[in-house]
Amino acid sequence: MAARWLCLLVLLGLLSGGSGALPKKRKEPEKPLDKIAIQKNFNLDQFLGKWYLVGVASKCNYLRENNFRVEATTIQLSHPTEAKETVAISTLRKLNLQCWDLRQTLALTDKAGKFVLKGKRKANDLTIVVGDTDYATYAIMYLQKQNMITMKLYGRSVDLSDQMIEKFEGLAASQGITEDLVYYFPRYGFCDTVDESYTVKM
Repeated sequence: MAARWLCLLVLLGLLSGGSGALPKKRKEPEKPLDKIAIQKNFNLDQFLGKWYLVGVASKCNYLRENNFRVEATTIQLSHPTEAKETVAISTLRKLNLQCWDLRQTLALTDKAGKFVLKGKRKANDLTIVVGDTDYATYAIMYLQKQNMITMKLYGRSVDLSDQMIEKFEGLAASQGITEDLVYYFPRYGFCDTVDESYTVKM
């Protein structure tokens, strides 16, 4: 069950001896996302706006068993007016044939192109890195939760070139995610508007 929720939330001192010794912090081990290069000179303002979810690469067992249930999905990124140092993300998709608007807030970090979706505990934080984007056509994002890497391919439209698809699959392979674990989302049936009663702040 824990593994299922981990996948769903993707569609943490030692004192040295001796009198007067200063406490030493244990160095945290390198995490998989630390090895991912962030988009050079990342420009947040250019990155904001609407993106279509084209594909997901993941070893998630739940997605492997339920990939036939994936729905057309879009995200809208914007600057919220009420909170600084954050980015608002609105995800529109169908759940049980009904369009939903799932709203979340990403915290900025000291590295441009790296964000954190905070959980109730630090161990439940979801870290997101924009690894590659041209802002106008595509974006490849890496998501990490509890050392599990998931990759997402977004487009400003649903039509991305075969070369971009091949690039995405090649980058996924470099993360140990084989081609059979890359799933592509529907190119039709998107939610354009959502009734306020189906808007959820998460």
